[in-house]
Amino acid sequence: MEIKSEARLTFAEATSIIIGHGVGAGILSVPFIASRNSLADLIWIMVLVYCINLLLHLMIAELSLHNGGAQFIKCFENDLFIGRGRKLLTLAAFVLLGLSVVINVSGFITGGGAVLVSWLGLPAWAAMAIFYIAAAAVVFFGMKLVGICEKLAVLSMAAVIGILVVAGVRSGAAGFEGNRVAWTNVMALYSMVSFSLSAVMSVPQVVKGLDGDRRRITQAIATGTGINLALVAVITFITLYSVGNEITENGALVDLSSKLGGWVSVVGYLFSLLALATSFWANTLNLRDVFAEQTGLSNRKSWLVTSLPCLIIALLGLTSFVGFSRLAGAVQVLTGVGVIAAYHHARKRTQSSPICGKLGTLPFQIIVVLGSLAATAGSLLKIL
Repeated sequence: MEIKSEARLTFAEATSIIIGHGVGAGILSVPFIASRNSLADLIWIMVLVYCINLLLHLMIAELSLHNGGAQFIKCFENDLFIGRGRKLLTLAAFVLLGLSVVINVSGFITGGGAVLVSWLGLPAWAAMAIFYIAAAAVVFFGMKLVGICEKLAVLSMAAVIGILVVAGVRSGAAGFEGNRVAWTNVMALYSMVSFSLSAVMSVPQVVKGLDGDRRRITQAIATGTGINLALVAVITFITLYSVGNEITENGALVDLSSKLGGWVSVVGYLFSLLALATSFWANTLNLRDVFAEQTGLSNRKSWLVTSLPCLIIALLGLTSFVGFSRLAGAVQVLTGVGVIAAYHHARKRTQSSPICGKLGTLPFQIIVVLGSLAATAGSLLKIL
């Protein structure tokens, strides 16, 4: 199908959108869970998660390619919701997926505001408003600027991590025993690494931005996911090396600040703001496109309608509701399973597999679904 896109992305910009969507709070949470497992567990889990997540992202890319670069809801409408009740199911999926992303984005605004409050001492409402205005302005100007800003942010985060690595190595080893406490911790680690590498909703942006070029799409997804895996590994290993068994649930940067000195907190503020901003850009761009596809509104009107509620929810503090968070998680699981079902139908409908080939056949589809369910189960287990 013909690919229609508002802009064309370079390979670096497309790769950075995948990285920017994935990098975030999950990466900073991996070291604590890793400290409750062995190093061998950490290594094999990272390899396994990378392979399964790469398959998932490539299947999504092929599904989107079969539908002209469409986002999830349009793909569901064409290849999942078939027969009577199609419009009603599409509307339900649109509302649930939209609500899930809005909740996630409002969480990014809350997190960005909290960083500015801690760093600059601003009132909470002003800090959240400043973060929203600065981040949302990038998406207002469209996909091309998002790609450029994602690229610059990724380079900046890489520099920040480089500073942390040098400081950690110079501080010396703290000693890490690396004993697995319980098998449930293995599942929890699998879940968190999987979450850290997930950029599923940004894949259609890559398909459109690279004009449906299957070779460059595959390379961008594989490279972006691989760089995210490298970021997870570097932050985890330097935290284990520098902090040892004293890692807490407060996040890697908090523990490193305590160990290496107060100056690391400034580096941590920068990394956190960049990570939250990249996730905000990717998610709001995706939600804007989903809304525009379903309503026919212009991109800028769709941007306003989808991003402004996120700020309102953040200012009202509604993101703290446990029920909303559980709903968002449940929707993401259903979306993951639905994507594979839609992919299965699209593959049969078109009788072609330009991206996945044999790696997109039924056995691999089952592996991806099982991996998604395992990640969900792991997120519900208590870490011992």
